[in-house]
Formats: sequence, structure tokens, C-alpha cells
Amino acid sequence: QVQLVESGGGLVQPGGSLRLSCAASGFTFRGCAMSWFRQAPGSEREFVASISWSGLSRSYADSVKGRFTISRDNVKNTGYLQMTNLKTEDTAVYYCAAGPIVTQLNYWGQGTQVTVSS
Repeated sequence: QVQLVESGGGLVQPGGSLRLSCAASGFTFRGCAMSWFRQAPGSEREFVASISWSGLSRSYADSVKGRFTISRDNVKNTGYLQMTNLKTEDTAVYYCAAGPIVTQLNYWGQGTQVTVSS
């Protein structure tokens, strides 16, 4: 059974940090690109960051560049999103996704809530 399970979300104050994890099972994670998306209430889902299967290529939305870092551990079949200097506008449900290439994301997780508030 294919699964992507996000964890690590929670409530954090502005300026704080969180690290999200995305545990993959049921498919060959090391052969897949991986991305993070987020969706705030009343808004459409938006791209946050992506990483190639090797980890050598990464890209970020302008809104998170310099604050968020995407990474992966193909031995542990897990992807990560390190978030620093969090802002209230980062509040959203965060989803990880994986697929053969970043434009073909076949697998999605259920999401984890991140709330940035004082």
C-alpha cells in the first residue's frame, strides 16, 4: 500500500522553527522526486519546495526562499522540510507529494497543520 505520512506540524510563535517529515512506504521513494505544498484556509494549494530523486536539484517558492530547506534521506525513505523564521502567513496545512518527476506527483500525504501565531 502506497503511503506518504507527514508529521512535525504544530503551533509555533512567529520567528520560530519547525521540521516537517514525510515518511514514504509502498513504492520506490529513492526513485521519485518529492515536493511540499501548502493550503491555507480559503486559499488554493500552493507550491512550497521540491527536490529531485538524488537531492542535487532543489527549488523553492519565492515566499519561502532563504527560510525553508527541503531535504531527503533515501535510506530512511523520508523527506523533510526545515522551516525557520516562520511568519503568520506560513499558517497552512502542509502536504508532501512524490512521483517520477516534479510535474508528475502520483502520491500525496494527508497533510499536517502548521499554525504560526503569538
